Order: sequence, then C-alpha cells, then structure tokens
Amino acid sequence: MLKNMRFIHAGFYSLLLAGCATSNSHPPTTPTSSIHTTTTQSAPAPKAEVVHPKSGNSIQGRQDYFQADGSLSPYLHSWAQELALKNQIPFELIQSILQSASYNAQAARLMAPNKGQIKRSWSTYKNRFIEPIRIQAGLDFWQKHASVINPIADRYGIPPEIIVSIIGVETIYGRYTGDFRVVDALLTLGFSYPDNSRPERGQLFRDQLADLIVLHHQGKINAYDATGSFAGAMGLPQFMPGSLMRYAVDADGDGKIDLYHSIADVSASVANFLIEHGWKPELPVFIPATIHEKQAKSLVDGGLAPTLTWQQIQNAQAVSVSKPLPKTWQHTPLGIINLVEESKGTAEYRLATQNFFAITAYNRSYFYAATVADFAQLLAQRFYK
Repeated sequence: MLKNMRFIHAGFYSLLLAGCATSNSHPPTTPTSSIHTTTTQSAPAPKAEVVHPKSGNSIQGRQDYFQADGSLSPYLHSWAQELALKNQIPFELIQSILQSASYNAQAARLMAPNKGQIKRSWSTYKNRFIEPIRIQAGLDFWQKHASVINPIADRYGIPPEIIVSIIGVETIYGRYTGDFRVVDALLTLGFSYPDNSRPERGQLFRDQLADLIVLHHQGKINAYDATGSFAGAMGLPQFMPGSLMRYAVDADGDGKIDLYHSIADVSASVANFLIEHGWKPELPVFIPATIHEKQAKSLVDGGLAPTLTWQQIQNAQAVSVSKPLPKTWQHTPLGIINLVEESKGTAEYRLATQNFFAITAYNRSYFYAATVADFAQLLAQRFYK
C-alpha cells in the first residue's frame, strides 16, 4: 500500500500504486521468503521507527548504481552509510543487499506518468473490479476461510466483508501478488524515479527501501528474494515494507508473519491497518442519504479526512434522510465525496464517514475506497442470503 496522490488514474495507476498487482500481466509466483517475527502472540508487530537517510536523490533513467569494480557508486554509498549509522546495521549487509539489486526498466516504465490526459471514470474503474470472476472468487474465499476471517473481524470490529473485499481488489485472493524483486523495484524507483519533477516520490521509495533492509536485518523478511508488485508491495494484502513493519500481525501465533499463505495473518493485518488509520466499529462506510447535488457540490473538498459536522451538512441542505440518524453518527466528522465521470461532466455524491477515509489510507483514491465498500456490500448480500 503506497500512498499516492488522490485519483491518479493512468491505466488504473492509483490502484497499482497501492501495491495491487491485478493489472500486471505477469503470473503469480510462489514467494521463496516468509516474514518472520519473534512474537508468538496474536498482536501487531512492534512499531519500529526507522531513521530514514536524508542523503540520496533520484534522477530519471539513472542506472549507475555501481562502479566498474562492483562497489556502490558514491551517492549510493553515502545513502547506505547513513542508513547503517542511524539504524545500527552493518554497512556490509546493506552493501550486499544493494549489490544484489539491479535497475528494473519495467518498474520504471509502469511508474512513468501518462503522456496523455485520461479522463477519470467512476463506472469504468468500479466495473474493472466488481465483476463476475472476482465476485465468485470472493465468495469462495470467504466461505473457505470464514472460520478464520470472521472471528478476527469480530475481534477488531471490522466487517469481514471489508477484509475480504480489500484482499480481492488487491490481488484476487492471491492470484496476482506480483513477481518483481522488491529490492529491484525499490532501488529503481528510489534512485531513478521516472519523473524528475516529483523528487518527493523518489524519497518515498528510498524510505521504503530502507524499511525493507531494516526488516531483513531484523530477520523478518529476506530482502534478497522477496517478490511483489512493481511498486514493491507484497503478499495478498499488498503491504509496502513500511506498512508491513508497522501494521502486520502474527495472528496465528506461529512466530512469523506470513502475508502470502496465512489467512489469519493476512486478515488481521488488514484489520489492524484500518483500525490504526481511524476505523470506527460503530460506523458504516457511507451514511444512507439522498444527496442534493447542487448544495453538496460546494462541500466536496477532495481531502482524505472528514471535516464536516452533521449540523453543517444540514445547514447547507445538502442531504436528506428518511429517519433520524443515530446519535453516534450525528456526532462524528463526515465528508461528502464525489465519484466523477469526467467525460460526461457528472458525478455521484455520497455522505462518507471516517471509515471511508480509513480505507483511503490503503490507497489515496475515492474510487478505490468506494469500490472496496461497494464490493464488500455485494459480497455480504450474497454470502448471507
């Protein structure tokens, strides 16, 4: 899950940046590494704080990571040295991991900005993910693993259909977890990001590369052979290294976190991520309401946090409801979101709670979060019928 600008949508780019490998034509691979922790309890891994290097930069197309004798180029050496000093990691280990990596042209190409302007389409985006194959796969997955998923969902206060929906949208239940070497992807995007106008993007990927190396040093993942999406996201839930470090959970108590094979670890990690990003068990994702478009439009701020009160929305006459809202709903921050059809100049408006915005932490896109919510609702309707 890599945080991206809201609504970037080139070739479903926003979903790919979340780590989703579903648009990747490569077949799924069986990872050769597992993610190990020392804990044996069903609890989140401790939130490690990595001191990310300030040195280093990104230059589009750069491939001179190594000198003629195989040693690190000066800029990469400086970055590795700073990572080693600030996190008490042997420099030789960092150097070895980096020397095992190489420039990945495909990762750079897939991350490159689209040359043309693609009009955003809510219906096109949603229909790509809420379709017969994924729906049936979701029902099969939930039925097969209900005895694991449902108790975890209850424990965290997350509807099980939300957990099932996210796993389905991300990887179609493990069918497409990506076969890029994560270290290659992160080195490429961290030091050779394909857009020199976005230096902050290179910094983001360098930080993820640092997290990957720290995880390796801690014995939680093998950085030499970990595979994932072209953006470096791993496993069924497509966690970036930083998210894996901070939110992944050993739910089955076997002493390791396995986001490829353990449905308990996968489910609990997704649930824990949402809770840590503000999910409120007492709230729905959307509040049932009739939206009055003319009045509602002015309340859409495009942000990724709810900023409106129920009183403000009522005063603006932006929505109407068939019956009074529960008091907990009335006293929670809300947001009006728009799901646009740019080619038609139209949009669908919805009244969203904090839980909608918690899902956007997984992928900073209204389209993504609304798709997860709608897919979850459909799965629940069919699962419980």
